Amino acid sequence: MTDALCFALDGVLVHRTRSDADILRDVFAAHDIEPTGELLVTARDAFRQAFESLEPEPYRQSMGAAVEATGSGADPDDLVATLREQTYDGTAVPEAARGSLAGLAEDSAIAVITNGPREWQVGKLDHHGLREHVDAVVASYDAGAHVPDTAPFDRLRERVAADEYVMVGDADAVAGARAAGFVPIHYERDSAEPDLWATIEALLHTGGCNKLK
Repeated sequence: MTDALCFALDGVLVHRTRSDADILRDVFAAHDIEPTGELLVTARDAFRQAFESLEPEPYRQSMGAAVEATGSGADPDDLVATLREQTYDGTAVPEAARGSLAGLAEDSAIAVITNGPREWQVGKLDHHGLREHVDAVVASYDAGAHVPDTAPFDRLRERVAADEYVMVGDADAVAGARAAGFVPIHYERDSAEPDLWATIEALLHTGGCNKLK
C-alpha cells in the first residue's frame, strides 16, 4: 500500500520561537518606525483582513498599512523583506524532524498542507533545509481556501497519488483531513500528548508509517 504522509507546516514541522509582536517591533525599529502598540494592531488587522479573504500579498498589505498610518517614507517592500527574514529566523525545527522525514520518505510520499501564500510558506522549508524531504506542498492560496476547508486536501490528492492519506496537524487540520477522507493524527505542540517526533522515530524501527494509523 502506498501512503502519503502529510504534515501541517507551522506548529508541526516548524515551531515558532518568537511572538508576532516581538517580530513586528523589530521590523519597525529596523526601519526607524516607532513600534507602538497601536501600530502593531494596525499591521495585524490589515494582514488578517487580507489573509482571510485570500487577497494577494497579505504581508505587503500589512506593511503598507503600517507605513501609511505612520506617514513614514519607508518602502513597504523593504519592510516585507525584513519581516520575512525575522519571521524565518524566529522559527526552529525539532532536532528529530529531519531524520524522521528522511526515514519516512523511504516508504511514503511526504507532503505539506499549509495555510498561507505558497512562496512564503515554501520559503520556510527552504530556510530550514527541509524541502529535499518533501514531495509536494499545497498552500491554501493554491487551493483557494484555508484549512479546515477540504479544498487543500483535495488539491493534494490531485498532486500525489496514494492508496491512503494521513494528515498530522492541529484541530483545524484534523477537522479538514477527516472531512476529506484522510486519516487524521492530532498534534498540538503544547499539549500533554506524547512527543510527535519521538513517536515517529520509534515507529520507524517497528514497521513504519502504517503503524501510525
